[in-house]
Amino acid sequence: MTQSGAGNREDMTQDIAILIVAAGRGTRAGEGMPKQWRLLAGRPVLAHTLAAFRAMGLERLVLVIHPDDAAQAKALAGEGAMIVMGGATRRASVRAALDALRDTPPRKVLIHDGARPLVSPAVISGVLEALESALAAAPALPVVDALWQGAQGRVQHAAPRDGLFRAQTPQGFDYGAILAAHHAYTGDAADDVEIARAAGLEVAITDGSDDNIKLTYAADFARAARILAERQAAHMDIRLGNGYDVHRFMPGDGCWLCGVLVPHDRALEGHSDADVGMHALTDAIYGALAEGDIGRHFPPSDPQWKGAASHIFLRHAVALAAARGYRIGNCDVTLVCERPKIGPHALAMQATLAQIMGLEAGRISVKATTSERLGFTGREEGIAAYATACLIADTGALP
Repeated sequence: MTQSGAGNREDMTQDIAILIVAAGRGTRAGEGMPKQWRLLAGRPVLAHTLAAFRAMGLERLVLVIHPDDAAQAKALAGEGAMIVMGGATRRASVRAALDALRDTPPRKVLIHDGARPLVSPAVISGVLEALESALAAAPALPVVDALWQGAQGRVQHAAPRDGLFRAQTPQGFDYGAILAAHHAYTGDAADDVEIARAAGLEVAITDGSDDNIKLTYAADFARAARILAERQAAHMDIRLGNGYDVHRFMPGDGCWLCGVLVPHDRALEGHSDADVGMHALTDAIYGALAEGDIGRHFPPSDPQWKGAASHIFLRHAVALAAARGYRIGNCDVTLVCERPKIGPHALAMQATLAQIMGLEAGRISVKATTSERLGFTGREEGIAAYATACLIADTGALP
C-alpha cells in the first residue's frame, strides 16, 4: 500500500472501506456456533480477521452479520466499525453493506470473507496496489494439481488446468463500479468477481497465499491454529535472565525481602535497603536485556542511593524492558536462608512484587529453601537469593 506522507494517511485509509462478510451459519464446519464465532487460538475467528486489517491502519470496517449475532458483533467490533445486517445469501449481504456506505462513499472497497482470519499484509497490500491502476483486483493461486471430472466415484476424464486459479479474498473494487455492478446483477454469484465480470469490469489477479485459507470444515481449524502458532513463534523474541545476590546480617529487628518487612532478630546490611530478593530479581531483568546489573544503573558510589527502597531499582528495570518492547512473561525468586521463615510471608511478597511490576500475581513465584546448615547461609551469616526472569517481545514491536 503506497502513501504520499504521514499527513494524509488518515484521509487515505478513510477512502478504503473493508467489508467483512460474516452473516452465514457455516453448517459444513460441524455442530456448534457459526464458524466465524468459534474460538481460534483463544479468540473468535472474526477477532483475528478484524485485527488483520486494523494492523495495517485500515479502520473503516463494515461488519456484515446475521441478526442473531448483533450483540456479540457490537462488543467485538468496537465503536469504530459499522455493523450491517446481512441477507439470505452472500450476494444480498454484500449489497446491503455497499448500500450502507452510500451516504459517505469510499473510493475503494475491499470485500473479505470473515472466515479467512489468516489474510496477510502482503495479500492485502497486493490488492490495494493493483487498485491504483485497475477498477477491480483479487488475490488467487494458480491451480497446480491435476484436475479430473468424475461421476459416481469414478474418474471420467482429465480436465485442463491451464489458466485456472483458486480465488481468495479480499477482492477489491472501485466503490462506484462494484455498487453499480451489484444493482445490475440478477441471480446469485459465488463471489464479487463474478458480479464484476458480468458488468464488464476487468479484474487484475494478484498474489494469493496458501495460508489465506477459508475455514470451511472442522479440520480447517486445526490447520489454522498451526499456522498461527508458527507465525507467533517466528515473530517472538524470548530472553531469559538470571540474578544472584547476597547480603550479610547485621543488628536489627527485621529484613526487607521482596518488598515485605519480615520480623527477625537481625536486619540485612547493604547500601540500599538490602532487599536481597528484589535485587536478584532486578538483576535478572537487567541480565535478560544485556544491561548489566543494579550497580551499573544505580552506582553504590552515588550517595543519593544510600538507603534507597529497592522498588526504585525494580521499577526501573521493568520500565526499561517495556521501553525496549518486552513484556515480562514470568519470574521466579528463591530465597536461601535458615531463618527467618519465608513461607508465612510468600504470598504477601508475591502480591507486593506484582503491584510493583504491574503484573498479575500468577506470573510471579516466590519460594525459599535452606542450605541444610551448610555454608554462610547455613551458619545464618546472611541470606542469598536467586532469580530468573523471562522477557517476551513481538519482533515487530522491537526498535
